[in-house]
Amino acid sequence: MVISSAVSSVTAPFAWSLLLSSAVVVFSTVPLGAARSQADFQMADLAAPRAMFERLPAWGKRAAWAHQNCFEAFTLHAPAALLCLLAGMGGAAVTGGLAVVAAWLHPALRLAYIGAYLGNVPPLRGLCWAGGLACSGLLYVEGLKAVLAAQG
Repeated sequence: MVISSAVSSVTAPFAWSLLLSSAVVVFSTVPLGAARSQADFQMADLAAPRAMFERLPAWGKRAAWAHQNCFEAFTLHAPAALLCLLAGMGGAAVTGGLAVVAAWLHPALRLAYIGAYLGNVPPLRGLCWAGGLACSGLLYVEGLKAVLAAQG
């Protein structure tokens, strides 16, 4: 019981990262829904919701692109967070807890990415995108190192 409790507290940042990153994907539907309502969304649009893209305001088009990119980023981040979670690694398992920082930073950067995309601030959007990608990459590297260390 003590061991399982210690392991769960060690891996908690990776579980939270996974949960928060998925929440960011869900949150990205909020501005998209607001844009669709401004574009006079009708029940008939349910047959082909992507066909109404041209009716969206400029910020609404960016909301749609941000929403699509949230799914793309999540498909890269989720396996990385799961790898670290299943490897049972935590702050003590990596130098300076860098993977833990990356796990917490990823969802924050992705949320900022949505704001930068909606606000049409390309340099900030690019930094948030690259930072989130780097966080996921770091989790892959550290998770793989943890798995290899456990086997050796």
